[in-house]
Amino acid sequence: MKYARLGRSGMSVSRIALGTATFGVAPQEEEAIKLVHAALDLGVTYFDCANTYGDQARFNRPGAPPHDQRRSAEEILGTALAGKRHKVIISSKVMEPVGDGPNDRGLSRRHIIQQVERSLARLKTDYIDLYYMHHPDPTTPITFDRIIYLNPVS
Repeated sequence: MKYARLGRSGMSVSRIALGTATFGVAPQEEEAIKLVHAALDLGVTYFDCANTYGDQARFNRPGAPPHDQRRSAEEILGTALAGKRHKVIISSKVMEPVGDGPNDRGLSRRHIIQQVERSLARLKTDYIDLYYMHHPDPTTPITFDRIIYLNPVS
């Protein structure tokens, strides 16, 4: 496997990442876990997720369990990486709707912090290496006073 620096982060990642958007659907959970383990065996160290992957109705497909009977992609990835978290880089995203309420989407500070906490629980970890916006949010301006440092460097 070849590795590269991830921007100016100082982190090195495998040049091949494993995306998890359809985990729980295709592949279904058991096969997704096997896929993560096979990727690790091949040297993959970068896994991409989002707080809305896998267990939403938009991912429903014939032959897969319905969304309300699936675990999220983050939960599946967290299970697959048990005991191996320290060896990998995980990215996740925020912005998309996670409910029907007016604050259940977007890039407000409230929504970001809430979704980080939920993602950490689903991933069974105490840190996410790279967290970014899934899409721009036209209702939340991106300015320097909106940058949120979750783990500031002193």
